[in-house]
Amino acid sequence: MASQGLGKEQSIQEMIARSRNNKGKKFIEKLMPIILVITALISVLTTIGIVFTLIFETFEFFQRVSITDYLFGKEWLPFSGSEPLYGILPLVLGTLKVSVIAACVAVPLGIAAAIYLSEYASDKTRRTIKPILEVLAGVPTIVYGFFALTFVTPLLQELIPSLKIFNALSPGIVVGIMILPMIASLSEDAMSSVPNSIREGALALGATKLEVSIKVVLPAAISGIIASVVLAVSRAIGETMIVSLAGGATPTFDFNVTGSIQTMTAYIVQVSSGDAGYGTTIYYSIYAVGFTLFVFTLIMNLLAQYISKRFREEY
Repeated sequence: MASQGLGKEQSIQEMIARSRNNKGKKFIEKLMPIILVITALISVLTTIGIVFTLIFETFEFFQRVSITDYLFGKEWLPFSGSEPLYGILPLVLGTLKVSVIAACVAVPLGIAAAIYLSEYASDKTRRTIKPILEVLAGVPTIVYGFFALTFVTPLLQELIPSLKIFNALSPGIVVGIMILPMIASLSEDAMSSVPNSIREGALALGATKLEVSIKVVLPAAISGIIASVVLAVSRAIGETMIVSLAGGATPTFDFNVTGSIQTMTAYIVQVSSGDAGYGTTIYYSIYAVGFTLFVFTLIMNLLAQYISKRFREEY
């Protein structure tokens, strides 16, 4: 009887301990959704705040400068004392020149690296090379900028004597090197997701390893590859320090890649460093340029999402 009473007492104590633990678990279960909602709202509200700040300040700029002159003007001379000119086309063209050169460097090299890692490299080689390749993505862009200015430009001047110290070619190449790991890594992930049965079927029909890689795996993973390219190019459009250091500060509306240029991000850096007073037209121009850059990157990201959904293969 005494042992039965002791057993009941112990079981009651265990029940009380369990109920206390259950109360703590229930409290945590109720608390966690609230915390997650708050964190999600913070990111959403931050994005909304950034967009509205750009819109309001850009609207103030267009109160002073004609939107037609801004969108279609071919001269960008905000610091001209007599008659400042705010035609965005030279900055847009400078940005596009760097981005196109970067894409010409990064896309073929990145896809070639992805094909090797996905189709040819052994597991040991892949585990070794891929982290080394992705280290490039962690290098600060200011280091890339000095690399472009002090190494790549003098090297190119040996091949192109007419190349100026500040130009579009050198930063374009280095930006391409910077975005190469993004294309290689994302494209390799897309190609690795293609089922092996497709490869085996093509090999069984007599296709070579190269033919399987180029004509079978590459088309099957095309949605992920194109999305990686679009995202990488949008990253190149928004690059700042490399083009600021190696590109120069001369906005020109031409297609020459050997002379000094200025991109949209480089202009924002120039004005933000203290070249314009608060409340001036030049000050508000950085918001207009920033909003233009925001529209560019937004379009690129939406395009990447559309391509990814439009050409996605279901296995």
